[in-house]
Amino acid sequence: MSDITTRVLLVEDEEVARKTLSFYLNTIFEEVVLACDGEEGFSILKDNIENNKSFDLVISDLKMPNVDGMSMIELIRELIPNQRFIIVSAHKNEEDLLKLINLRVLGYFLKPLNIDNMMAMLKKAKEEVLTDKKEFYSYTNLIKLNKTYTYDLSKDKLYNNESIVKLSKKELDILQVLIKSIGEVISVEKFKEAVWDDIQTNDSAFRTVMKRLKDKVIDDDFIVSHKGYGYIIEKPFIK
Repeated sequence: MSDITTRVLLVEDEEVARKTLSFYLNTIFEEVVLACDGEEGFSILKDNIENNKSFDLVISDLKMPNVDGMSMIELIRELIPNQRFIIVSAHKNEEDLLKLINLRVLGYFLKPLNIDNMMAMLKKAKEEVLTDKKEFYSYTNLIKLNKTYTYDLSKDKLYNNESIVKLSKKELDILQVLIKSIGEVISVEKFKEAVWDDIQTNDSAFRTVMKRLKDKVIDDDFIVSHKGYGYIIEKPFIK
């Protein structure tokens, strides 16, 4: 799909490396956002989440002032467990590699940068991103939310295996907000605006409806709460 936009967050404290990586990233990805250290990188990513945006890939140095790369990655994964990362570092050691094994790190660039190797890895990363996005957009009517629940876009119905899950209008409205932005954290304010058309709606009104909705999908709950940020449905389940 030629209209799919890919977004990258580059977190690098060294100006020369940041400019070099930014130049090559812009030849592959549609949007590249820059940060100078882990603190700024996490702040930018968090702000994007709050505005219903996400990054397909985060590229980060490990040794940085304020918040280092490893700490930033751990903070990001608390918000987005499936976030993709590529690491940039002047040193490659076993301790770092062991920590990164379970953090969905796609690769590791060593400084000084080998442009050919770097470009090959970046192109491979983009192919993976596009494959995942195309799989998502290829769902015409049915979205398999997990092994138990499926949503039918054509009928606006939620199914527990073969059975329809009966939802109130507000419960369905909340679910539709999540469905339309799968993979993105939706803030309580966004729900209020979309469902009640009033950002001043009492929090308890929203939370009551959300609890009723989550109680109805308790068999295999696919709505994930990120405390202090909002709610998300992760990428559709693929067998």
